Amino acid sequence: MLCLMTAGSLAEAVAAVRLARRVGLPVCVSFTVETDGRLPTGVSLGEAIAKVDALTGAYAAYFGVNCAHPEHFMPALRALARDGVRRRVASVRANASAKSHEELDRSEVLERGDPAELGRLHRELKEVLPWVKVLGGCCGTDAEHVGEIADCVLG
Repeated sequence: MLCLMTAGSLAEAVAAVRLARRVGLPVCVSFTVETDGRLPTGVSLGEAIAKVDALTGAYAAYFGVNCAHPEHFMPALRALARDGVRRRVASVRANASAKSHEELDRSEVLERGDPAELGRLHRELKEVLPWVKVLGGCCGTDAEHVGEIADCVLG
């Protein structure tokens, strides 16, 4: 499976899905969002998923969100019910820190965030998207974060 991670635009997502289709590979696309829950290009997560599906014949196996903190993407995931694409999301890999991408880029130290809080936020996530099967960490996470996520989600 080809997995495009941290996609920030429709163009790169569509290109990856079309490439995967051309060579016969299954593909997943995981978008990143800014602190406002929108892609860096300003497109909503729901609109991005719907447009990629429309432009590629819904070839992607599933979509996800990564490289953002749950505080940034949870409102966008809740809004997916209104966008009609909620069931297409099957993967979440969150950042440890709630800082913006710009703040993290300027930081001289790795921001760990709060592993226990990250776990609790993933418990909430499973209530919103109970079918999500791919959970994990992205920037700033380590075994402690992933352990907290597993403990909170699996109980």
